[in-house]
Amino acid sequence: MRSKNLCLSLTSLCLLAAADTAIAEDWQYSVKAGVGNAPRYSGSDERMTAPVVGGKVISPWGIFLDTDTGLGWGYEGNALSFSTYVGASDSRKDKNQSMGAGSKRLKGMGEIKTRPQVGISAAYTLGGVIVGATLEHALEEDEHKDTGKAYTHLELSLGTHLYEGRYGSVDAALSSHFGDRDYLQTWYGVTAGQATRSRFKAYNAAGGNVSNGMSLAWSVPINENTRFSTLLDVQYLADKAGKSPIVEQRLQASVMGALEYSF
Repeated sequence: MRSKNLCLSLTSLCLLAAADTAIAEDWQYSVKAGVGNAPRYSGSDERMTAPVVGGKVISPWGIFLDTDTGLGWGYEGNALSFSTYVGASDSRKDKNQSMGAGSKRLKGMGEIKTRPQVGISAAYTLGGVIVGATLEHALEEDEHKDTGKAYTHLELSLGTHLYEGRYGSVDAALSSHFGDRDYLQTWYGVTAGQATRSRFKAYNAAGGNVSNGMSLAWSVPINENTRFSTLLDVQYLADKAGKSPIVEQRLQASVMGALEYSF
């Protein structure tokens, strides 16, 4: 799995509003636990199943601590929501592991280590459509020359509510992911040094479109404080990423189910 929190690939599990924090009248707390199944890394045809756990605290002033994004501040109005945060980037290993992204097929590629990153998310409701954008910038990691460069990632999304009633709510979203040259090179490129240590040919990845896809979420309330949510996310790797020698399958699908308790 790509996410450091084992929450399925592709940065965010929020389909319709990138900023899910609001200025509240009181402190808000939530915890979640579940299970997810996803590719071992972005482009892999191997799959892995792992637990999904997390939590979130929101203060009355909009300051939040979220295991998915980090420490930040958020606001949500009638149509506009916004958040900014500081957290940790994703990581990947070149060996199989039960927690986190990685595969022994990447042996010799080296580890992509997590490093500090800053993010900004915004969403605007326009009629029945929610337009969202999330921009994240990971700082440089000095110890690894091949995989430690600073990079920037952008996600754009269009979401809508499909159903809300007796059986909970169903939301859908279309999304596109973009990265600068260093992002594509970090996650999909193969440097000359990596080529000599691995089974892959050298590949210089250019910046641009990473993937395009859709997601579908179903949330069912169990009681006033508890709900069960499922998420299906499907992405197709675009040419700049899909032509990488490490990509074994361009169509990437992830699924998750989690129980969330708020208090």
